[in-house]
Amino acid sequence: MADIKNLVLSNTNSKLAEIIEKEGKAFPKGFNTLRFKQNALTVLQGVDLSKMVGQEFNLARCIIKGAYLGLDFANKECYVITYGGKPEFMTDYKGEEKLVLNFAARPVKNIYAQIVKENEEFYVETNGENKKVIHRQGLSDGKILGAYAVVIYKDGTSNVEVMTRKEIETVRDKFSKQAKGKAWTDSFGEMCKKTVLRRLCKHIQLNFDNLEQMNAWNTSSDVDFATDITSPYYGKSLEEIRDMRLKEVREKNKQFEKPETEEDNIPFSDLPIQDAEIVKEGE
Repeated sequence: MADIKNLVLSNTNSKLAEIIEKEGKAFPKGFNTLRFKQNALTVLQGVDLSKMVGQEFNLARCIIKGAYLGLDFANKECYVITYGGKPEFMTDYKGEEKLVLNFAARPVKNIYAQIVKENEEFYVETNGENKKVIHRQGLSDGKILGAYAVVIYKDGTSNVEVMTRKEIETVRDKFSKQAKGKAWTDSFGEMCKKTVLRRLCKHIQLNFDNLEQMNAWNTSSDVDFATDITSPYYGKSLEEIRDMRLKEVREKNKQFEKPETEEDNIPFSDLPIQDAEIVKEGE
């Protein structure tokens, strides 16, 4: 078994080196590729790689998505799962928070997700476009009732997404790639945060630097949006999802454009010239 793991790790390391050499330009500026590769392979030491023989290239392609997005496996910002017998790249909710801070079109001051348990006070106040969360937490092992995510922009505006436990479990049972996997069974609270955070991110415009980053983001969710009947991407291919999101970005950009007025169309030569008062020196 140890020999098989070492073989897979060795082959994956070779494939990673080849991809990094060819596609390093797609990584974020200042990204430490050596540290990333070392951390990723170290994390893989604790993964069952017995079924990955012959999948080393796919495993390397999967890992490299973390490099595109500037995420770190060792910091648990992303991880690898097996789905349909193949490795797949997944972001953790901490990684998604990092991506929003790095790539949001509107500068973000803070973004976070929290779970709500039994006997905790929780409600949301709405004031115009802004929403304010009131959550009085306690030290409790009570049942998780739901989760919420908050984004606060540097211009002072904010947005909130709230999901009940039933809504989260529906997403898990119907659309998750690993509804009965270790992440959901051992870290249900963390997956609740990730689910509500990813839903909030649908309303946040992310401007990635290149297509590789966008594709890595689109395919990094535990939820398969192409099979989520509640998603606008239901039944769409990756290329169609990409085009739809690009269109969404253009539409959202229009919200920040200064509206054109009649004065904007007046030729410079036609602008009125105002007389200026001449003040002589010494007056």
